[in-house]
Amino acid sequence: MSPLVPTIAPAVQFDAAIIRKLSNSGPRYTSYPTADRYTPDFGHGSYLEAQAALRMRGGGRGPLSLYVHIPFCDTVCYYCGCNKIVTRDHGKAAVYLDYLKQEIGMQGRLFSGMNEAAQLHFGGGTPTYLSDRQLQDLMAHLRANFAFAPDGEGEYSIEIDPRTVSPERVHALRMLGFNRISLGVQDFDPEVQKAVNRIQPEEETLAVMAAAREAGFRSVSIDLIYGLPRQTMESMERTLAKVIAADPDRIALYNYAHLPHLFKPQRRIAEEDLPPANVKLDMLALCIDRLTAAGYAYIGMDHFAKPGDDLAVAQRQGRLHRNFQGYSTHAEADLVAVGVSAISAVGNTYSQNEKTLEGYYERLEQGRLPVARGIKLGTDDLLRRYIIQMLMCNFELSIPAIEQAYPIRFRDHFALELAQLEELAREGLIVIDDGWLSVTPRGRLLIRNICMVFDRYLRQPPAAGSATAQPLRYSKTI
Repeated sequence: MSPLVPTIAPAVQFDAAIIRKLSNSGPRYTSYPTADRYTPDFGHGSYLEAQAALRMRGGGRGPLSLYVHIPFCDTVCYYCGCNKIVTRDHGKAAVYLDYLKQEIGMQGRLFSGMNEAAQLHFGGGTPTYLSDRQLQDLMAHLRANFAFAPDGEGEYSIEIDPRTVSPERVHALRMLGFNRISLGVQDFDPEVQKAVNRIQPEEETLAVMAAAREAGFRSVSIDLIYGLPRQTMESMERTLAKVIAADPDRIALYNYAHLPHLFKPQRRIAEEDLPPANVKLDMLALCIDRLTAAGYAYIGMDHFAKPGDDLAVAQRQGRLHRNFQGYSTHAEADLVAVGVSAISAVGNTYSQNEKTLEGYYERLEQGRLPVARGIKLGTDDLLRRYIIQMLMCNFELSIPAIEQAYPIRFRDHFALELAQLEELAREGLIVIDDGWLSVTPRGRLLIRNICMVFDRYLRQPPAAGSATAQPLRYSKTI
């Protein structure tokens, strides 16, 4: 566990008036181009070409990141928008693991002798839906197919539902090689938990956190959500006090996006129980105030970390990166993702697996990787991705560095964007001079709005065959 250490944390300024004025719908930029722009023209063959090109370029020198998607949950949480399968039939997981191991073997052969895995993340769903024996077998299979960096050099994390683990099981996860753990908490208030169908006694969560520290996990992270049904300022104040007392190393604070037309479980939430928009903003202000006062550094978007945590250190050193799991310490690592719906980032491509078990199994039975769609990035995509990464992670951009890396004159190439940025500058969100584009503390909460200026796809209709056949639907930027 990383202790709090004296440092100057990146400042963030909450301005309700400017948030109300500018907050609209937009991407979260876990990738650029965003996943709704991937098309089925990119399939199994395209992925093999990207991987072969990576090998030819000597793509074995940098670290490799692995993501494993376990889609199953025992029960449904009404707020959830993840790609999941709710079932109490654990036999389905056994079948899934057989196919998952087949995909891992195929990917392992492709990357044999290349990159060493320095990052592993198990997400879902609920990865701890699997039994200890199933997890042990899966980890052994991963290690048989990929070379892993030593424990002290790698970041190996797993998302857990505290309701599915005991303190003894937490120790077993550490013995399997996981050294970071992320707990879904969302809210400690019993009435809020009832409203979202996630009854999770505070004592269970605290016992799991204590066990993680006893077991030697390097980092303990918790997830919170504001804007849930029956949340009030008073209940949020109590939850924050308990969170701060629990002393996690990282905190992910998410805005609940109520999109019942997209996510069926959310239809079980009574809209009259949701806090009004102005109260949600007050909740966000309260969270920022309490967490920063407690010594947490604002990393960006919805992430906070202790100043001594690897995430905060990486940001101060300019090594912070953003991918499909959020903020990461491993910049520019190729990401190999396995499992239903998982998204890989290999070379200058993104690719997403089939979203249904039937489609996923069928592709693997054909002896093919289960890639359903993807995209190959052009030079302009790479340029804009770099800019968005710099702004999302560091809140600043060196214009001369861009012009040295790419054959452009920044002010000519981005003339349209600069005109829009001037409006944001007048609002006090950014500062632009000859050398730098810098996001002010006032603008950091609206970083998605700023990055959207550089997203040329937002000015275009979806491509034929892309995932979005209707007008794009994104969550609110705040």
